Amino acid sequence: MIFHQYYLDCLSQASYLIADEKTGRAVVVDPRRDVAEYLADATARDLTVVGVINTHFHADFVAGHLELADQTGAWIGYGRRAETEYPIRPLAEGERIPLGDVTLRIMETPGHTPESISVLVYEHPDDTVPYGVLTGDALFIGDVGRPDLLASVGVGAEELGAMLHDSVQNKLMRLPDAVRVFPAHGAGSACGKNLSTAKRSTIGEQRATNYACAPMGRAEFVALVTAGQTAAPGYFAYDAALNRRDRARYDATAAPRPLTLAEFTALRAARAVVVDTRDPREFAAGHLRGAVNVPADGRFAEQAGTVLDPAAELVVLAAQNREEEVVTRLARIGFDRVAGYLRNPEDALETLADEVSPASRVTAAWLRAALGGDNPPVVVDVRTLGEREATGLIEAALHIPLSELPARSGELPGDRPLVLHCAGGHRSSVAASLLRSRGFTDVSDVLGGYAAWALSAEPASA
Repeated sequence: MIFHQYYLDCLSQASYLIADEKTGRAVVVDPRRDVAEYLADATARDLTVVGVINTHFHADFVAGHLELADQTGAWIGYGRRAETEYPIRPLAEGERIPLGDVTLRIMETPGHTPESISVLVYEHPDDTVPYGVLTGDALFIGDVGRPDLLASVGVGAEELGAMLHDSVQNKLMRLPDAVRVFPAHGAGSACGKNLSTAKRSTIGEQRATNYACAPMGRAEFVALVTAGQTAAPGYFAYDAALNRRDRARYDATAAPRPLTLAEFTALRAARAVVVDTRDPREFAAGHLRGAVNVPADGRFAEQAGTVLDPAAELVVLAAQNREEEVVTRLARIGFDRVAGYLRNPEDALETLADEVSPASRVTAAWLRAALGGDNPPVVVDVRTLGEREATGLIEAALHIPLSELPARSGELPGDRPLVLHCAGGHRSSVAASLLRSRGFTDVSDVLGGYAAWALSAEPASA
């Protein structure tokens, strides 16, 4: 058996290639949109990709099933409840997919979405214990997939939670302890709230350590998995719908081109959104007014999808030789309206000096003093609910998670100073830049975030 896991740190997303070495027949599970790596590996091993399986309708990225099917002739498989604009192979409970000796078996595990499936992997067709199970977003390492209302049109959280209880408690937890667990996402993903950094586990380990795998009744389980969930990033609904559609294919050879300064200036004048992917410190030192800061060194795709509109025309400002990487990462979430990118951003900022402004960043000590003054700023905490519960909070702060800020920015006063903070100072730069792009004029963010605030409250050691 050939079994390979691919992992994208930016999206905390895992995909898999499974093949029978003797027959050369392979299946790819939950592929990302840029499929060149799967094809290159298949060619290097003399494999033929005969099938592509999505464990469910993904909401946090655009899957690469259409690209793989076009280039290999493979069938596309989904759980039998899936409805799509393109032809699919409906996969039902117990269905076996022989690749040779290596055999896949479908297990219906709805709950994250109604059509969700897991894929059992057997090295030999008569094995009594599977090698592993690809659980999609039904079971994570340390967590389970929250009911995804954005990808589950017409089905409520309670109904999904009840489905998930049956899938986890009565199906997955009945597998032998030795079965390896391979989920579709890891730590950092918004698809759950307590995901581990580990890339694989076993059913036995999850039975012993995963809070949602402990024996419990349906009502207790539903209450547990639906509590404390932060709103999903705004682009999730867009991607979930895109994954059902017969959409445009990703073509790496048609990547956006470098722009001249004149072209860049014209696009900006025509209201294209400037996505500045530099480090927050560089952005704060000087940026084009109206630019949105989404640093490339971080959860770029997810954060870009959170604060940008997929319908907007984008121009990218990135460090030299990282422009195409940024464009690819935008394409992975379906943000294809990238007009181009600007090379040599430092030269451009110097030429456009009249359009360049610094961004205000304040220390935790400054904020503590300002909150005790005559005109205290409005503090906005853009962390998740779980972060606030785990580490503490600034009592005076409004809580608007970054994922909710685009929809709730109208709740903030435009005539008072705003100071935003996250955990360490990364997301707050993203959030502050979004507010400035929307016309808020007195916006700062806290250097070092809540971690710096907590430290500033501690008495100095003797």
